[in-house]
Amino acid sequence: MFAIFALIFLFSVIKIVPQGREFTVERFGKYTKTLTPGIHILTPFVERIGRRMNMMEQVLDVPTQEVITKDNAMVKVDAIVFIQVMDASAAAYRVENLPYAITQLCSTNLRTVVGSMDLDEVLFQRDNINSRLLTVIDAATEPWGVKVNRIEIKDLTPPVDITNAMARQMKAERERRAIITEAEGEKQAAIARAEGAKQSAILQSEGRKEAAFRDAEAREREAEAEAKATAMVSEAIARGDVNAINYFVAQKYVEAFGELARNPTAKTVIVPAEMGGLVGTIAGLGELVGLAKEQQQSRSDIRPEPSRAAAASSASTPPSRTVSPRRSGGAVPTTE
Repeated sequence: MFAIFALIFLFSVIKIVPQGREFTVERFGKYTKTLTPGIHILTPFVERIGRRMNMMEQVLDVPTQEVITKDNAMVKVDAIVFIQVMDASAAAYRVENLPYAITQLCSTNLRTVVGSMDLDEVLFQRDNINSRLLTVIDAATEPWGVKVNRIEIKDLTPPVDITNAMARQMKAERERRAIITEAEGEKQAAIARAEGAKQSAILQSEGRKEAAFRDAEAREREAEAEAKATAMVSEAIARGDVNAINYFVAQKYVEAFGELARNPTAKTVIVPAEMGGLVGTIAGLGELVGLAKEQQQSRSDIRPEPSRAAAASSASTPPSRTVSPRRSGGAVPTTE
């Protein structure tokens, strides 16, 4: 009996408070002090443990409730609240049921805050709702020795018809964005095509410019060659060379015959019967070219020999005769 009495006395006097808890001590029913984590000794038969308070952060679930918004839309809302007891004596003796009191406080303030907002604001401004609820509830629970750390809206459920309307609105918005994106793509493609056409036109213009420049250069060189040939022939004519005159006549003859052959309306081309005259003209042109070469060689030598060249020219030149054209065939006159 003595051992049993000693154990009961020992357990009533020595108290161990675990970490994260605080115990209140009452002397004859009156609060006297708060025991922090560790071992403590109480006065036997005088002091006793009053309330055992949890000092860790706790999570309370606010039940789902229907709230009418400012634009008369019914919304189902639920939330969670994170609290922590900061003063064990105030939380133990200033409110009867702390979790129930905080839950009801959150429910009433949730109705107040959500009821003062439109449906669109409720759906898209959750952070604003959370901050307003936190400010109001934290101020209300401060006398209880409780700190409200966070309040989060867990779920918002609008009516079914509003949900369907929101789905259609979202679909229309997606389609609008798709159309805008497609239009932007077509715009960029048109710009790219225009840039390509511009670059192509520039390159074609540069090509035509280069081609025109080269054509002009070719015509210039051709004119220079023609001028040199004309000068050589003029010198030959000035010296009394008949082959130079034959050269011009043969050139005009060949050009005229070529025009007759290229005429698209002419179905028949009459060739002159006396082709020997044309052959003789060509032979005379050959002698003229040889004479030009001999003159160039004689100019390059120190002692020119004009007498031999003149003699060779006069010896090789055939007598010229003129053949009248046929009236029936319409042949071109030939000069040998």
